[in-house]
Amino acid sequence: MFEALSESWETIDVFMERGGPVLNFIAILLFVKWSLMIERFWFLRTIHKTNVVAALSEWEARIDKKSWNAHAIRQELVSRVTLDLRSTIPLIEVLVVVCPLFGLLGTVTGMIEVFYVMAVTGGGDAKQMSGGVARATIPTMAGMVGALSGIFASNILKVRTNRELRLLEDHLEIQHA
Repeated sequence: MFEALSESWETIDVFMERGGPVLNFIAILLFVKWSLMIERFWFLRTIHKTNVVAALSEWEARIDKKSWNAHAIRQELVSRVTLDLRSTIPLIEVLVVVCPLFGLLGTVTGMIEVFYVMAVTGGGDAKQMSGGVARATIPTMAGMVGALSGIFASNILKVRTNRELRLLEDHLEIQHA
């Protein structure tokens, strides 16, 4: 088991080395993005439910549910839960958008290495040029994979968030005069 883990770690280390320094930035970016996403999914299953129960009990404790003041209080309850629920979603969306840009940066730095090898060797050393091509394509692939997986997960997160907010608004019933 330890040998398999060690072998996997070596494979990852070789992959990271071939992808160049930009791949390290992409890995950090993906770690932060997925940490925030996992935290939001965890928040939906735990703390959000507590917040909804608190908002519903505060609303149900009110006698007046018809006046303008009651409507403003209801809106404040919904806004409070909305702010908590959507707090990191914009940051997650920014990280999803930045992933392919870091991949593009890796492409540019890898191609600079290829052009440098071509200039020094006159274009005759295919083995050295292939290292630059790897530094160009691996970060591009990593950035695109990170962005695609992030798009799907963030869309699922947004759909669940919007559904939870609609449910809260439906449960905070307004009595009309």
